[in-house]
Amino acid sequence: MSTSNKLAFRAKGLVVTYDSSRGPVKAIDGLDATVADGEFVSILGPSGCGKSTLLKIVSGLLKPSAGTVELGGASITGPRRDIGIVFQQPTLLPWQTVLQNILLPIRTLGLNRTEGRARADALLRLVGLEKFANNYPHELSGGMQQRIGIARGMIHDPGLLLMDEPFAALDAMTREHMMAELQRIWMAAGKSVIFITHSIPEAVFLSDRVLVLSQRPAHLVKDMTIALPRPRTEETMGTREFGEYCTALRALFNEITR
Repeated sequence: MSTSNKLAFRAKGLVVTYDSSRGPVKAIDGLDATVADGEFVSILGPSGCGKSTLLKIVSGLLKPSAGTVELGGASITGPRRDIGIVFQQPTLLPWQTVLQNILLPIRTLGLNRTEGRARADALLRLVGLEKFANNYPHELSGGMQQRIGIARGMIHDPGLLLMDEPFAALDAMTREHMMAELQRIWMAAGKSVIFITHSIPEAVFLSDRVLVLSQRPAHLVKDMTIALPRPRTEETMGTREFGEYCTALRALFNEITR
């Protein structure tokens, strides 16, 4: 999928310092990052390097100590309706149906319910679960539940979708299937995505670019463009080019964590 040159997101000189029992701790130090309109960008980094902190900054849940974060050219100063979030666990309400779970942000944000219902129906078709609208979460597989989480994250039509290791809890086969499903959904929806992951193959398969962060305090070590044709398939993962990207990122990771 092609992306425009228009920037959806920009972080410049981002610094995050927080207080601890042992004094100030710097989690992020001078991070610069961009995401173009419609671009899929993954963030890789060692455990505890500040990836989740960065996501909190982007979502407006945490304010930076220094630097700027912007969405569509406007500063992010708090939670915004044009940002959607998909969590590691789908966190669906067990007493509500699939449709009701997807519509939850429409109710909490006070948005138009008629328009929300029409969009929910469209998203159910997009994620391939239109036949399960009236089912309850316990009646769905883990992969199906996560697709509902993705639909819920897009129900209010955000410009930027944040995804925090959404496939980490899935088994290997389901995870591989969900990678292909997410690519299909993203290519159809055209959203800008920031995707947090610990999986190098997952990042290479899904991304237009992969941003590699250092050990804490996090700064950008590498901005790698993934020039693999789309749509990417199971066969893509067996190609020499795919393997070379993975090998380069693993070598970089080994240097960072040494």
